Amino acid sequence: MSSSSQSAHRAAPNSPSVDGDLPLSGDRPEFTLRAVLIGILVATFIGFTYPQIVLRLGFGPNMSVVSAFLGFIIISIIGKLVAKKGNRFEYNIVQTAGTAAGQQGFMVIVLAAFDLLAAKPELGTKIELSTLQIFLWLTTAGALGVLLAVPLRKHYIDEEKLTFADGTAAGETLILLDTNYRAAKRGIWALTIGGLAGFIHTLTSQAARWRIFPEQRSFGEWGTQLHLGTSWSLLSVASGMLVGLRVTVSMGLGMAVWFFVPDMLKDQGIITAFDYRSMLRWIMWPALGLMVSGGLTALALKWKLIVRTFKDIKVTSIDSTDFPIKWVAIGSVVLSVALIALQKIALDQPVWLSVAAILISIPVMLVGTRVLGETNWAPISTMANMVQVFFAGLAPGNIAANMFGSGMSGTVAANGEHLMQDYKAGKLIGSNNRYLTYMQLIALPFGALAVAIVYPLLKAQKGIGPDRYGLAPEYASQVTEAGLSAPASVRWAGMAEALSKGLDQLPQYALWAFAVGCVLGIVFTLLEGKSKWIPSATSMGLGMLIEGYYVLAMVIGGVIQHLWSRANPKQEGELAIPLSSGVIVGEAFAVLAIVLLTLFSGLFTGVTPAESLISTDVWGAAFFLMVAGALWFARKTRGAGDLTPPRSGGGH
Repeated sequence: MSSSSQSAHRAAPNSPSVDGDLPLSGDRPEFTLRAVLIGILVATFIGFTYPQIVLRLGFGPNMSVVSAFLGFIIISIIGKLVAKKGNRFEYNIVQTAGTAAGQQGFMVIVLAAFDLLAAKPELGTKIELSTLQIFLWLTTAGALGVLLAVPLRKHYIDEEKLTFADGTAAGETLILLDTNYRAAKRGIWALTIGGLAGFIHTLTSQAARWRIFPEQRSFGEWGTQLHLGTSWSLLSVASGMLVGLRVTVSMGLGMAVWFFVPDMLKDQGIITAFDYRSMLRWIMWPALGLMVSGGLTALALKWKLIVRTFKDIKVTSIDSTDFPIKWVAIGSVVLSVALIALQKIALDQPVWLSVAAILISIPVMLVGTRVLGETNWAPISTMANMVQVFFAGLAPGNIAANMFGSGMSGTVAANGEHLMQDYKAGKLIGSNNRYLTYMQLIALPFGALAVAIVYPLLKAQKGIGPDRYGLAPEYASQVTEAGLSAPASVRWAGMAEALSKGLDQLPQYALWAFAVGCVLGIVFTLLEGKSKWIPSATSMGLGMLIEGYYVLAMVIGGVIQHLWSRANPKQEGELAIPLSSGVIVGEAFAVLAIVLLTLFSGLFTGVTPAESLISTDVWGAAFFLMVAGALWFARKTRGAGDLTPPRSGGGH
């Protein structure tokens, strides 16, 4: 999966075999103006829509294959209009842009964690970032992560030949789209049907003015109080189909805690209020124990792999298709200084904090990249929790330092890790690595801008977490669900809170629950290799944090995928991923439409969503200036073979 530490990609069994020996793009157009422009559009779209998915589910489904399909569809439509076909190299430019923006969208979990902490006045911490600060912070940290990762390509991709499953799946998809259009056509239809279903259902269940269907059904009054029931969200079902039966069943086991623990807590007088908010504040502690200990144990089991990372890592010679190492050095220094200055001037964070965060992000990136390459598990949240412990030692009791330090290092490391997915796809199809790096750096600010604009709107309309933090009063009558549950953010904020105050301030018996969760997390993780039926500790913890409405829908999706694969494995392998991805894209389009309609409705009626305060003229001008700058750069840096797509290039 893309940014998720919980999900695993299931590559289609019918994908064509690739060995990485395909010729480079040569005279086939690659870094064309249309590929760059479409990449910018896809990056902006994903940046606008991905945050809601992450804040609802706690992880982000794979955007690599989705972006590749979107690039293929848009370039093919344009190609028919102007009689200039596309090819896999152009599609990969778009895929790279979408992956970069998806990573920016995933880091919205840090922004939500800030708000969850600010919603507790007793902590004395109120971290509020403006739209401009979010944009600058995500862009600078993300670009630094990309540059720091560039020299690692030769080691992880060329020398160690790590799998990087998402990148491999994207490369296989690109080859299929470029060489076997008839075979790919069924996948395109599945993507389209799923997209239409997701779009229509979302509009008729989430948009207040078009609501026909309820978004969820509760298990009676008791279920309403504890948010137990099932959601009709196709996004949740599709996500369950993507991650598979084992992960979803593990999440279902975590959800089952809600069926017996609340009554026990109430009977024992541990919790006085019988509602979702009060129960979550206690249940989050065993969930944190499961997720943190499970993640750390999984890393510990790979100790040989981690030792080899630091023992064998070396920067070998950079060939002519790589991003210039001189630019890497200069850019890393400039961006580091800019990031340190931003946190000092705009966010009032000490210089030592930023320096420490940048330095610790390098080993975090090295470990995370290898784990991602071998297992397709990106341990972003787990590594961030380790960094939180590190900063708790450096600045005891300082929640702001803890959050900014772990957030910055996590953003830097995560963007570097996922650049390798794009390099892997490029290796398989023969792309120019320099162009892929260019596109990553171009796409990052567009994804960051979209996140910076849409997050305040989501917070104002839906609220973050069980407290609906930041829900604007003018939307209170429209909101029927309990806000965006933000399970990954609850985990991040919960760790910061626990590390900042004495143990006597925690909920009653919460520490014991955390310890039990830690023990179970270690046990389950140690037993995972013994049987496929052992549940995933991290997935169980996630299932305890996500509202039961969405967990049950994901379990249904996992069951559908499993039964489909048993009944017709060839068909499931060919259609399940594009169909599920289409549903996600369709819901994303619908959410974007709802957000934009709300925004422009507010502008025309004089009602501006609380705390968004978006100046559309300023940001609109900035967007078009960024586009113009990106296209100028693409025109100046592309090679002779990338000027204009030939009429006969890239057969479908």
